[in-house]
Amino acid sequence: MSADDKVKTTDEILKMLKEAGVSAESLVDKSHAFWDTQPMAQGEQAELPEGPIVPNKTKDEIRAEPYNMPPGFEWSTLDVMDPAQRQELYVLLANNYVEDDDALFRFDYSKEFLEWALTPPGYTNDLLLGVRASASQKLVAFISAVPANVRVQSTSELDVVEINFLCVHKKLRSKRLAPVLIKEITRRVNQSGVFQAVYTAGVVLPVPVASARYYHRSLNPKKLVNVGFSRISPRMTMARM
Repeated sequence: MSADDKVKTTDEILKMLKEAGVSAESLVDKSHAFWDTQPMAQGEQAELPEGPIVPNKTKDEIRAEPYNMPPGFEWSTLDVMDPAQRQELYVLLANNYVEDDDALFRFDYSKEFLEWALTPPGYTNDLLLGVRASASQKLVAFISAVPANVRVQSTSELDVVEINFLCVHKKLRSKRLAPVLIKEITRRVNQSGVFQAVYTAGVVLPVPVASARYYHRSLNPKKLVNVGFSRISPRMTMARM
């Protein structure tokens, strides 16, 4: 990428951040207790050489044992091809995954969609990682890693995993399960011979390597307006929506 292209790309990202109400200064100054400890670009380090941020590890450098869970919880590998386990995951996500600030609306991924999203070619159950309450065996947290292949600028293609569906039950979010989930899925991914991962977020974390804008198409505008999800903006009519 030429210097002019880098400037153009940086300007585009900054413009999108500004439109989202996020300043570049806030990205540098804001502290992230967990992410500041991870192998990723930090603040002024955004300009790094192309390629892996940290070198690949040897087998001896990878932790052999799973990370310890807080008392009362245990690791659980999920098989989403099993209807009962797929139903458990559906219920967890439907009740505890991404929602609006008022907790009125939440993603409702169908069981068929979850099966499709979590079982691409090359997937393994070992990277569909859940946490269960030891006493009840109820599924209370989940994170997934599925294989992908990406090209970063002019480098050769890289084998990576895509991290998705990180979810912790609402009542357990003070238990700090999410950082342990991320560390354990990282360990398992490394054991499989992959050392790079990508993820997306609706918030700005250090340091974005790409950005994208996507749009929603309302399939039933009248219902969405009636339940409060959408509103009719000035100079807009229900018929035009």
